[in-house]
Amino acid sequence: MQADDDQKANGADKTEEETSAMPRLSGKKIMMDMPWLEKYRPTVMKDIVGNDETLTRLRVIAKHGNMPNLIISGPPGCGKTTSIHCLALELLGKANYKNAVLELNASDSRGIDVVRNKIKLFAQQKVTLPRGRHKIIILDEADNMTSAAQQALRRTMELYSATTRFALACNISSKIIEPIQSRCAILRYTKLSQKHIMKRVQEILQLESIASFTPKGLEAILFIADGDMRNAINSMQATYSGFGCITDENVYKVCDVPHPVQIRKILDDAKNCDIRAGIMKMNGLLKMGFSTLDFIGTLFRVTKTYNDVDEKTKLDWIRDMAFIHARIADGLDSPLQLNGLLAKMCLSTKGKKNKF
Repeated sequence: MQADDDQKANGADKTEEETSAMPRLSGKKIMMDMPWLEKYRPTVMKDIVGNDETLTRLRVIAKHGNMPNLIISGPPGCGKTTSIHCLALELLGKANYKNAVLELNASDSRGIDVVRNKIKLFAQQKVTLPRGRHKIIILDEADNMTSAAQQALRRTMELYSATTRFALACNISSKIIEPIQSRCAILRYTKLSQKHIMKRVQEILQLESIASFTPKGLEAILFIADGDMRNAINSMQATYSGFGCITDENVYKVCDVPHPVQIRKILDDAKNCDIRAGIMKMNGLLKMGFSTLDFIGTLFRVTKTYNDVDEKTKLDWIRDMAFIHARIADGLDSPLQLNGLLAKMCLSTKGKKNKF
């Protein structure tokens, strides 16, 4: 019995060692239950989809090797961090990647002490690299760093510019202090198009040998993702793990979002000035457990593609939604806010009908 226990313990230690030694971007030792997001994360620049103009500039840097300090800004899930890692891998190669790249993200402490100690020590280290190559420090979610830490980082960037390059990924580049912005090349990413997300989603389904999905299910994933590849892949895996089949109903259940078809019916009632029917449908959705924030977020996204009213009415609706969304985000999240919004939408439509 003791020998069996020792053997099991040794086996567990071995598995832990293998997992901890697994390179971030290596696909050879991937575990079967690994999230698809990490399992199918691109490892070379050519596999990254969307933002072609920005990626072309990164490919030129990867080819010639003279990497400047970079700020890559854009919405979540559009490939900022992945692009930097692929660039570092192509510039340095797998052999040097582990020793010559330091990554700090939002989960790490990145105050002024970390900049003065950890980042400075890494910049001072001597690493043998090919000619014209530099060590790379990746700071993810850099817009969350304190102003004092950013000021300390500015000086470090100057002192070690001969051996070290910085790559900062952020959602809003204006939150990074101007002295750092002036020292970096700024690359801007945008939301991924539905075509790019659909292409990647279908590739993953094919690689996983999954045939139990419907076209409407994939459309629902695109609706949920809203240009965020990370969200799309995670939603798809969660739906398949939970239900074994990717349909629109299952996707909206897993992601806890009101079904757009039901939202369209509420918009139809607003168009017909039938406030009673609209409020009954809306209260029915809220009783199902959806929050007012979920409801108004989905309402806005459905309204953008709702073409049964004229453009002026649609713009009036979106303006009213913006005000109500701000109030709900501030804490006034009672259903009364949504009832008032529906009344305003009906008045907006009624005013147009009377005018014409």
